[in-house]
Amino acid sequence: MIQICLPLIANATSSHTMYTRNILLALVGILFVAINGISQSDSIIYRIDTDDGNTCFGVIAEETQNQISLRTENLGTITIPKLSIKSQTPVVVSDVVKGQYWLENPQETRYFWQPNGYGLKRGEGYYQNIWVLFNQVSYGVSDHFTIGSGLIPLFLFDGTATPVWITPKVSFPVVKEKFNLGAGAMLGVLIGEVGSGFGIPYALASVGSRNSNLTFGAGWAYADGDFAPSPTLTLSGMMRVSRRTYLMTENYYINLDGDAIGLMILGARSLTKSIGIDYGLLFPVGTSSSTFLAIPWLGITVPFGNKPAYN
Repeated sequence: MIQICLPLIANATSSHTMYTRNILLALVGILFVAINGISQSDSIIYRIDTDDGNTCFGVIAEETQNQISLRTENLGTITIPKLSIKSQTPVVVSDVVKGQYWLENPQETRYFWQPNGYGLKRGEGYYQNIWVLFNQVSYGVSDHFTIGSGLIPLFLFDGTATPVWITPKVSFPVVKEKFNLGAGAMLGVLIGEVGSGFGIPYALASVGSRNSNLTFGAGWAYADGDFAPSPTLTLSGMMRVSRRTYLMTENYYINLDGDAIGLMILGARSLTKSIGIDYGLLFPVGTSSSTFLAIPWLGITVPFGNKPAYN
């Protein structure tokens, strides 16, 4: 049984306007929300999860060595023994909209695949799977350094060479929870082939909150020791439109010896009690072929470590 105790908040932020009529409005909405987020001030409250399965939100009125007095909206001030507290997590006021607590984004540091300028917090982690074959695990070593590793197990198919990689990443808050810079790399090899290194070092700039943001990125891909002649550019964003739903877009501009192509992913992320589900369509654009192509995208994210449950 989950007991929700809403906090006393004088000025909770209003929910974002939902742009769903067309893709252009959605992108404009993402940019508006991301930029607007810079001017908003954060108010910190606490989410307290207890061993008996209850979850409460409120302002700490008093704290002693043995207990916490939590001031809530619907139950007044309640006393919670510290021995019964499973976790105590600060929550920004923007996570409470119209009296309802909005779940944490289970993959706030990444869009469909591309990372953003935010990093996992220390002790947080997630497992990501895309179309069964793509597997990656990421973990926050500190609030500013994340490490991950992944593979596509092609060895299951007649011993085909299998790509494996690591993904170190650092993040630097410029304006806390409003504007972040990040840098990292995907460094991989094909197991079963000699001289098969591949990867892409990159830099990122994200504007907006962890819930709604826009990220510009640039990276220089390489394979077998040779770098691409031009950088790959990205522009991606997410916008929270309800307690359990985010609109997302991820876009790539790739210049291959003067032949420019683009990749666009449009879709959403939905939250369940224990996982996040990403779904959308991938569109190649700017290719010489006149055939319209839309490739379905489906992925899941399973948090672990210090990430709280999505009650």
